[in-house]
Amino acid sequence: MGTLAWLLQWPVRAVVLLVVAALPLGVEVANFSTALWSAILIGFLGMVLILPLKLLLGPLWAITSLGGLIVPVSFLFNWLIATILFALASRLIEGFTLKRGFSSALFGAAVYSVIGTAMVRTLLGPGA
Repeated sequence: MGTLAWLLQWPVRAVVLLVVAALPLGVEVANFSTALWSAILIGFLGMVLILPLKLLLGPLWAITSLGGLIVPVSFLFNWLIATILFALASRLIEGFTLKRGFSSALFGAAVYSVIGTAMVRTLLGPGA
């Protein structure tokens, strides 16, 4: 079920992206196909860029969070990385736009992450 669950998460995340676009956050997605490609790209960018971003932001994170002891600071850095990935995907996919720039990316990434994680875990199980 692992590979199947992994493949099924992308249509779920595409639906979540359409839900995010329906909210007044300034995120626009043209259609389901665009949402699906955007969700796949966000996942791919996360896989490829998470390590370089963490290395780049790591020293600042280590100082401000006292090496991870201050959990809210760690949360904010993860949110910043999600925002960067969300914004980058919107630049690369035609039909996925952020009307209000960084604020749309900031709030859109947060809502996408929370709802997406909840939906994937609910529908596909905690291991997905």
